[in-house]
Amino acid sequence: MFNRIDRLRLIALLLWTLPVAALLPLGLLWLWQSGNLPWWLAALLGCSAAGYAFQFWLRRRDRRLLAGAATTPDAQWPPRSKAAWDAIEAMAEGLRPVDWPLADGPRLSTLGRDALEQVARVYHPQVERPLLELTLPHALLIIERACRDLRTEVTAQIPMSHRLTLGDLARAYRWKATAEHLLDLYRAGRLVFNPAGAILSEAWERLRRQSFNAAWTDLHRWLLQEYVRKVGYYAIELYSGRLTLTEAAPAAVTPASREDLTQAAADADARADEPLRILVMGRANAGKSSLVNALFGRLTAPADVLPDPTAGVVPYRLERAGLTAALVFDTPGCDTPDLTPKAQERLAGTADLVLWVTAAQRPDRQEERATLDRLRAHWAARPDHHPPPLLVAVSHIDLLRPPREWEPPYDLVNPQGAKATNIRAAVEAAATDLAVPVVDAIPVCLAAGRVYNVADSLWAALLERQDQANRVRLLRCLDEHKRAEDWALLRRQLAGAGRFLARLPGRLLP
Repeated sequence: MFNRIDRLRLIALLLWTLPVAALLPLGLLWLWQSGNLPWWLAALLGCSAAGYAFQFWLRRRDRRLLAGAATTPDAQWPPRSKAAWDAIEAMAEGLRPVDWPLADGPRLSTLGRDALEQVARVYHPQVERPLLELTLPHALLIIERACRDLRTEVTAQIPMSHRLTLGDLARAYRWKATAEHLLDLYRAGRLVFNPAGAILSEAWERLRRQSFNAAWTDLHRWLLQEYVRKVGYYAIELYSGRLTLTEAAPAAVTPASREDLTQAAADADARADEPLRILVMGRANAGKSSLVNALFGRLTAPADVLPDPTAGVVPYRLERAGLTAALVFDTPGCDTPDLTPKAQERLAGTADLVLWVTAAQRPDRQEERATLDRLRAHWAARPDHHPPPLLVAVSHIDLLRPPREWEPPYDLVNPQGAKATNIRAAVEAAATDLAVPVVDAIPVCLAAGRVYNVADSLWAALLERQDQANRVRLLRCLDEHKRAEDWALLRRQLAGAGRFLARLPGRLLP
């Protein structure tokens, strides 16, 4: 090492630093002669303790800042994503900086691949090599997004990260051993000429180095954890069907809803946001069409006493303050041949919220329960989607005993009188029969001139479940967007392949 150092320059450097270095032993000699050495030692210990405490506080502050900058899961993710994110969090928490040096590129690539495999294993548990269930463009997209986010956070969180080049870090690392050796020589010389000062300096140096190493370890761990979380985040986005290859946001109206909007209103704005799809279901004559009319506040859907075999699924455009623009679908009775089980599942699969109407005076709800159980099984078979929220409107409460009494409002929390008691009992029975929480069963009256509890309780319940319905809508839009993107990319790739084949003879022939 000394062969690479100009000895004459080293001697010149020592001569230049000698007068400054001599100040410490000379000052200590003066303190000892003047009797102030104990005071100086006390001040040294006090300042050292205060400095260490301040550095400890800075480290805790930095930890909070880094924890605040950590990647978190998206609240809009479907249920299966929670298991994938838990696996990524467990992997990130178990990382040890000593096992993953930042300068080792291949090791970091292995770490990213392990994070991808954690997510892939959740979505493809039956596949021997789940990591291969990924297209090359999607794998590149995950790396691109993760690196982009990590670049933004490193620039924002780490001081001087935008000025220090990788070459600076490499050169600093190369000179680290030489600098440490020179420092050891200096410490040995200081111990010979000034033992007391050297011991105190060694103690202070040890505290400072521990604090520095701890802060660097925290930063190192945060970088590794963020790397894993970013890769895991975008892998979950991809496997859950939320990550598309194109940058276009899936906010446009889906083809099915555009057709329904056109049917609902000829002048509907084609650029409107995707509406909520509220499906009104129930048995024939339960009051579905009457409920639609009550929601709109005017006669919108034909409400007949006898089921209309010619009626299909009819959409109505609903816009009210506080509610995202919605399409309300009035359906035939689930107990009629006009709405087959397959059609019910198809409709339920595109619904963002289901409003089930059941008659309060009819205790035979076995068929309704069977239909709902079939729809629940249909939703449960799609773990990548949120099931739509389900509300039950218990209709015809004015027909409960005593039938001639109708003096709303009724206090169902503390019912007074036979009517209120019977309404509460009917709501609890309907909730039990249909396996829904009592809070999701709303008693309503839909008879002409007696409309009750729709504009207040039922409407409030709809608004409370709007956020949940919006999450269902988002995933539904992503599905539509992804299908459209797949077809668009396939058409573009086939066109490119066709042009290549068309020019191929000209390239092969001289």
